Amino acid sequence: MTRTETDAALREFVEGRRTALLRSAFLLCGDRDEADDLVQTTLVKVVLGGRRHGRIDNLEAYARKTLVNTFIASRRRFWRREHAYETLPEHPEPVTDPDNGLVIRAALGRLTAKQRAVVVLRYWEDLSVAETARLLNMRENTVKSHAARGLAALRAEVHEEYA
Repeated sequence: MTRTETDAALREFVEGRRTALLRSAFLLCGDRDEADDLVQTTLVKVVLGGRRHGRIDNLEAYARKTLVNTFIASRRRFWRREHAYETLPEHPEPVTDPDNGLVIRAALGRLTAKQRAVVVLRYWEDLSVAETARLLNMRENTVKSHAARGLAALRAEVHEEYA
């Protein structure tokens, strides 16, 4: 494949899959601007990787794995864990919006990065346990335990919200 053909294939992929990647990124990080940054970083890595390695057999899987790995790596950074507040709240404010989607996205935001990645890939992207394990470079049992713990935490938060 020539450089021009590779660039055309990458351009077509970016145009066709950007929205789907943005949806997954939003579910991973819970913030539209951060999701957009995550997708941009991912697409830059995909394009550079495509040019460097020539033909990538499964561009969709490569992009999804790059998205998740970039998200998990961003959560390891120290500055991402710190939040500055003028005054500390006495207790966390409850979610007051009755919309299920908002409650679930807020609950997703409180999961660990790996649990959130597993839950999004398994239940939003509808990947199998084996595909998720391969994508995240985990054992299948680890994926199952992250999924179980993540779903239990989501259920507890949603139950608490509506109880």
